[in-house]
Amino acid sequence: MSGAPPRRAGAAPRPAAFLDRDGVLNEDRGYVHRAEDFQLLPGVVQALQLLAREYVLVVVTNQSGIARGYYTEAQHHALSEHLCALLRPAGVALGGIYHCPHHPEAALAQWRLDCDCRKPAPGLILRAASELGLDLPASLLAGDRGSDVAAGRAAGVGRCFLIGGEDEARATGADGAFASLLDCAKAVLR
Repeated sequence: MSGAPPRRAGAAPRPAAFLDRDGVLNEDRGYVHRAEDFQLLPGVVQALQLLAREYVLVVVTNQSGIARGYYTEAQHHALSEHLCALLRPAGVALGGIYHCPHHPEAALAQWRLDCDCRKPAPGLILRAASELGLDLPASLLAGDRGSDVAAGRAAGVGRCFLIGGEDEARATGADGAFASLLDCAKAVLR
């Protein structure tokens, strides 16, 4: 799913802000898949407006609820459309939403896979970089777990930030920790 203009042939790679979804953009209520359960966190729209000035906005999210049979891939896509619809009035367009539906111990055999796209593996980020023409060393990542930071590091993302606990930031090797995506965006763009 892409909302940003397609990359022109021969265009210089662009930096991206890779963003985890649950816990960074919206409240993590456990396997969120319905619009009525989806709540953006305070300051997220403003943070995205700020980041979009310099970065292509790309959501990278593990969605093991698909593999566990809690919801379908079609429901995930519908919720992604809902997210885009929430952001559109504020002038925010996402360059893409990349998800991993797999889990090595999935209840559904079709999704039972130890893949290269499930964070902490870098596959989602690398695919987005290839498809969207992104400059990974000039990019940043904001996630709420060590697996997000590990995926960013493995992909070669220049700066990786943790949204949440400072103690975990030290343990994961994140470049910094912030209470919210808005705090992160303000610090990065200072």
